[in-house]
Amino acid sequence: MKKITLTCMLFFAVSAAFAQTMIAKQVADWERAKAYTKEYLDAMPEEGYALKPTPEIRSFAGQMDHIADVNFAFIAGASGKKSPFEGSAEKMTDQSKAAVSKVVMDSYDFAIATIKSMSEADLAKDVKVFGMDMKAGSALEKAFEHQTHHRGQSTVYIRLKGATPPNEKLF
Repeated sequence: MKKITLTCMLFFAVSAAFAQTMIAKQVADWERAKAYTKEYLDAMPEEGYALKPTPEIRSFAGQMDHIADVNFAFIAGASGKKSPFEGSAEKMTDQSKAAVSKVVMDSYDFAIATIKSMSEADLAKDVKVFGMDMKAGSALEKAFEHQTHHRGQSTVYIRLKGATPPNEKLF
């Protein structure tokens, strides 16, 4: 009986440590992504925020606003917490560098604070995000992949404006 009890205690201790590691990893990745995205926002000159390389695609501000909108939506869906942002950043009247930077940074703050408040049990919960069933942990991974994708697209915008995008920040 002692062996079973000890084995169970060890299992729960390892599970708890793993959960903390997964939460800590997610938080560290989102903090790094926030800092990296801030460098992108800073690298683009104010007049470049309206730049649309072709009429069919988003402006630089639109790309960044889209990151914010989806960060808020994905994280809210994954966690069940209400997004602190009402409406759509892409539809904000003020598309200045300051306004866009603020909403984007606010979306990362929401993501980081929300993930910090989550547990292993929360990561394993079934959620519905954008009409798709998945685990909350998977939704967080998809949210991270999404912001990475759109930030990467904005590299071209910065170069087209004659500015230098930030160096890669994998670590």
